[in-house]
Amino acid sequence: MSENRKPLLGFVGKLPSGTALGNSGKTHCPLCMGLFKAPRLLPCLHTVCTTCLEQLEPYSVVDIRGGDSDTSSEGSIFQELKPPSLQPQIGILCPVCDTQVDLPMGGVKALTIDHLAMNDVMLESLRGEGQGLVCDLCSDREVEKRCQTCRANLCHFCCQAHRRQKKTTYHTVVDLKDLKGYSRIGKPILCPVHPAEELRLFCELCDRPVCRDCVVGEHREHPYDFASNVIHKHGDSVRELLRGTQPHVEALEEALAQITEMNSALQKRVEAVAADVRTFSEGYVKAIEEHRDRLLKQLEDIRVQKENSLQLQKAQLEQLLADMRTGVEFTEHLLTSGSDLEILITKGVVVERLTKLNKVEYSAHPGVNDKIRFSPQQRAGRCRGYEVYGTINTKEVDPAKCVLQGEDLHRAREKQTASFTLLCKDAAGESMGRGGDSVHVAVVPKDKKDSPVRTLVQDNKDGTYYVSYTPKEPGVYTVLVCVKEQHVQGSPFTVTVRKRHRSHTGVFHCCTFCSSGGQKTARCACGGTMPGKEARSPSPAPVGLSPSSGGHLPHSH
Repeated sequence: MSENRKPLLGFVGKLPSGTALGNSGKTHCPLCMGLFKAPRLLPCLHTVCTTCLEQLEPYSVVDIRGGDSDTSSEGSIFQELKPPSLQPQIGILCPVCDTQVDLPMGGVKALTIDHLAMNDVMLESLRGEGQGLVCDLCSDREVEKRCQTCRANLCHFCCQAHRRQKKTTYHTVVDLKDLKGYSRIGKPILCPVHPAEELRLFCELCDRPVCRDCVVGEHREHPYDFASNVIHKHGDSVRELLRGTQPHVEALEEALAQITEMNSALQKRVEAVAADVRTFSEGYVKAIEEHRDRLLKQLEDIRVQKENSLQLQKAQLEQLLADMRTGVEFTEHLLTSGSDLEILITKGVVVERLTKLNKVEYSAHPGVNDKIRFSPQQRAGRCRGYEVYGTINTKEVDPAKCVLQGEDLHRAREKQTASFTLLCKDAAGESMGRGGDSVHVAVVPKDKKDSPVRTLVQDNKDGTYYVSYTPKEPGVYTVLVCVKEQHVQGSPFTVTVRKRHRSHTGVFHCCTFCSSGGQKTARCACGGTMPGKEARSPSPAPVGLSPSSGGHLPHSH
């Protein structure tokens, strides 16, 4: 990969302030604070020295997944699957974000090597006039030259020997100071199985970089291609995942801004209510002052409770944002500065982390509100023998918890008043105990939706509302009950309006039946028929009553 190569990433998102790549700690270990030595990339995309990781205290848990733990180690996808069983899993905690890291079978040294960090360390050493770099051949003297052909750092003695050898006579050797403007001077990445071979190929079946010896051995007959030919396909998948992650960063930043704004609004609202409480308390001397202090203490408790909830939500969102920023920052740096092989080697870890972060659920709105109301006209009991007024109320009506009660909920009679009661409750299911809520009721015929029935809503001032209406015609009606423009529990519902009862006039049912000789089809003057499954002979009339007399009780229908 040449130094002038264009970045793979098609766009570079604007990073939050204070997270520029130059000061993001990509060259120094967060534990030992020194330049990275054999850096390892953790699943959370934080990089730590191998020796520092080995010094962390491990812990053991029982892995019930049956197979290998979900790690980002190189080669883990080639390990043989095992039958489900209880297996002890050794893990550590990331020293940066406390994320649980399940170690692969090979321990810390089996974790992914962060080649990108190794390149950054070498660049950092170059900016310091080569301090800290030693010759790659003798591993003793300080570096003065670099062979661009072998990509090896050489001291003065080894450089002369390098030029005297027949195979390396014509290699390009440059002074170390001439490399300060370069963005990449890393060493070739060698195959861990065949150390003499460089990783230049990519096995599509195993999804990992391989060397020439690998494709004729372990990966024989596997589909493969040069890494430079497949980098764009795999880079595009990581790039698309990054595009899906970045909006979450913006949403989290906006959510945190709203938390801060809500905290300020809460403070202002508390101060305003406190001022109202103090003004109202001035007229009652000691009794009212005691009552005032009690109200202020209650208000302070509410503030502390709401502020604690906001701070907890803020801390959770900040941690998630930090994780998101780490993922976005590392991925952008990888795609803009990493070589083909570095991207392919690190792709699995990055995809796993970004996928996991994208699945985290969070609320982009404050979990509490500033709904605090002072009611100066509401009785608050007695204080020092005096009747005192004024309460602080934080209850908010919850339409989903409101209840409808009454016998006329689903049936009514034409031209007769039907009624029911709405009981308003808060989110905890407790009665509001007060009125003043915005209640809207509509009664609409199903066949005449443009002719709603006039309704009356009476506020009982105790959290209940008496609703009445008078349907003019029989039929099916739809009743909608809304509080704060939201349907209450059970709304909308249907009401069947039947014909009104009316007293029977004229010939009575039983008389009609008897006079007809027991005919089933006999009809009363009102249009009704007698009940019964079959016609029967007329029964003798009760003593003192003739079939034609009007001595039977009138019926209603």
